[in-house]
Amino acid sequence: ASDASGDEDEDTEELMRELAKIKKEREAEEEAEKERQAKLDERMKRDEVMRGNPLMQGDLSLKRKWDDDTVFKNQARTAPKQKQRFINDAVRSDFHKKFLNKYVWVDGLAH
Repeated sequence: ASDASGDEDEDTEELMRELAKIKKEREAEEEAEKERQAKLDERMKRDEVMRGNPLMQGDLSLKRKWDDDTVFKNQARTAPKQKQRFINDAVRSDFHKKFLNKYVWVDGLAH
């Protein structure tokens, strides 16, 4: 009877050692996972900070032209352009009408 209980004790000790070994492996795996997650979080934070810094981005949108703060900027671009139309009559052409309005005075007014 003592021999059977000795075998059981040895088996129990063997199982306990195996259980302790498995627990240590799991703890090591969890620790490695935590370290990997911490590295990933740190890298993501660094990337987020880099993206937030406009100097580290590829585009140099901070560069300004010397005339960016002028009042009368881009006026020619916003003014509506009149479409040139072709009229075969020289007297009724747009050029002729513009010329008359600019240089010909009628009743003391330029038309």
